[in-house]
Formats: sequence, structure tokens, C-alpha cells
Amino acid sequence: MYSIIFSKKAEEQLFKLPEELQKRIVNHLERIKIRPYHFVEKLVNTPYFKLRVGDYRLILDIKNKELLIFVIKVGHRKNIYKM
Repeated sequence: MYSIIFSKKAEEQLFKLPEELQKRIVNHLERIKIRPYHFVEKLVNTPYFKLRVGDYRLILDIKNKELLIFVIKVGHRKNIYKM
């Protein structure tokens, strides 16, 4: 089973969201711990993946050797892809 770690920025972004949405995001992350590739999509031209939670997206980096899911960014779908 994979472990989940948040970047400092992703943690701040998550805590700015309403509590109900935070719970939904955490529930989705708990669900993908066993087989993450079944729930995520690869982002084009990057080594990262996206996880959809309603209108919100999580940008993830999955490290297979360490069994680690690293959450890089959390945000609304209209803003999340702007780097």
C-alpha cells in the first residue's frame, strides 16, 4: 500500500478549501492508496498525474520504488494547470 505525503503548498491549498471538500479529497486519496494507477490520469508532457475530485484536481507524483504518492498541488480545475 502506498503512503501519501503533501507538499507544503498542497497542504496550504487543501486547508483553504471548505471542510466538506477537504473530507472528499482525503477520502479519494485513501481510496487510491492500493492501486493508484486505476484512478489517476497521466498529464501530457510531464511526469505527473491528475486525480479528479468533482471540480477540483490534485497533481500527483507517484514513486513506485518507495510506494509513495506525493501531492504537489490542489486546486480548482480552471486554475490548477497554470504553472
